[in-house]
Amino acid sequence: MPLFIETLRLFNGKLSNLRFHNERMYRTQAQHFEGIMATDLAQAILPITNLQLGLFKCRVTYGKTIEKIEFEPYQPRTIQSLRLVEANDISYSFKYQDRSSLNALAAQKGTADDVLIVKNGHLTDTSYANIVFWDERQWVTPTTFLLAGTQRSFLLEQGKIVEKKIRTEDLPKYFSARIINSMLDFETTPHIPLRSIF
Repeated sequence: MPLFIETLRLFNGKLSNLRFHNERMYRTQAQHFEGIMATDLAQAILPITNLQLGLFKCRVTYGKTIEKIEFEPYQPRTIQSLRLVEANDISYSFKYQDRSSLNALAAQKGTADDVLIVKNGHLTDTSYANIVFWDERQWVTPTTFLLAGTQRSFLLEQGKIVEKKIRTEDLPKYFSARIINSMLDFETTPHIPLRSIF
């Protein structure tokens, strides 16, 4: 059976968006395994960490049960440009440990910092994050995402972003973009100018 990943932001000893990670992990396990009881990731993670100060990536590998918990200091990647890459057959609705299909697309980035994946003419995600676009009124995220990210779910619930279908030809309607994932602080994530998405 496949293994899955939850990547959590641990800042000064506190886990972010814990409810959304717990819910996604339970949905994933319920879909793939029988007889699953909901797991509280905080109970699994916090007793084994002494990383109290600073920002860390906590990587939980799991199947029917948690297999491994790892920590590493986190420094965000600088993403200032995205290359549009078409992948009509891609599927990544669960956060699999096996990222080979996404890595193969990321390898096509060329001179850009990452790829923005296009599926059947619609924008989806980058190789490791969801994306939002600024239309001078609000931040918009594609309804045609590949993976329901926890930060994406949190920002939708908070009303800070809205969903909309975005086709490739709709890009000129927007002015800039930001990538969002569990490790990035939405308020301080740099803008990507539209001219840098090509």
